[in-house]
Amino acid sequence: MKKRLVVGLSGASSAILCVSLLEAMRREKDWEVHLVTSEAGERVLHEETGMSGTDLAGLAFRTHDIGNIGAAIASGTFETEGMAVVPCSMKTLAGICHGYAENLLLRAADVTLKER
Repeated sequence: MKKRLVVGLSGASSAILCVSLLEAMRREKDWEVHLVTSEAGERVLHEETGMSGTDLAGLAFRTHDIGNIGAAIASGTFETEGMAVVPCSMKTLAGICHGYAENLLLRAADVTLKER
């Protein structure tokens, strides 16, 4: 069974860091990356790199809609090695720190922390 990593892209600058992480993880054959991006994250990605959300999605094993709170990555039964939010905006960081899981990115982070 492949190891899983959840990656979130939020609206902070330096979206190229997310691109670099996904490109590196794509070379790791025993890993699958599940990606969730915020609207602001996709906007910054496009402004900084010229890439679209679809371009970024092509680097992941699977993408999840940020509004789909019922996605697999929102459940503690979805086993992962962890989650990286790259880059992480202050708004997203505040949501993670205070358990304000208003969208799938925040809910996945909440579950990842709960499951250790």
